[in-house]
Amino acid sequence: MKKIIVLSSMLFLTVCSKSFASTPSEYLANDAAIEATLSNGVEVASLMPSVNAEASNNALATTSSLPTTSVAGSKNAATAFILSTFLGGLGIHRFYMGTATLTGVGYILTLGGCGIVAFVDWVVLLIALVNDEGISKYEDNPKFFMW
Repeated sequence: MKKIIVLSSMLFLTVCSKSFASTPSEYLANDAAIEATLSNGVEVASLMPSVNAEASNNALATTSSLPTTSVAGSKNAATAFILSTFLGGLGIHRFYMGTATLTGVGYILTLGGCGIVAFVDWVVLLIALVNDEGISKYEDNPKFFMW
């Protein structure tokens, strides 16, 4: 029985891999058509009257005083902590923080390392949230253990 299951799964994977191996020509990019489209385009800024230039400069001056967020710490620690609290065993917080897909699947299959790894992740995120450290050092981490 085990041999039948193994052989049928191998056959299934072989068929699936062959169906994705070839790329139809309709999905290939036509570089000449792309260049022609871009060269025929019209620059929108050249169509704006000079009166709008003053208004846009005023708008830029008012928005430059707004606070900005850095790209490196783009994930919110509170959101990751809430996801870890309610969906920690499924590793949804790890997907939110940009963990590799296979690591997330392993997290789901083990239910967060039988809940132990999920609990430690929750504690780490709680400490990061309380200390206002941010979670940038945990983002895009491919390892199973976040810490």
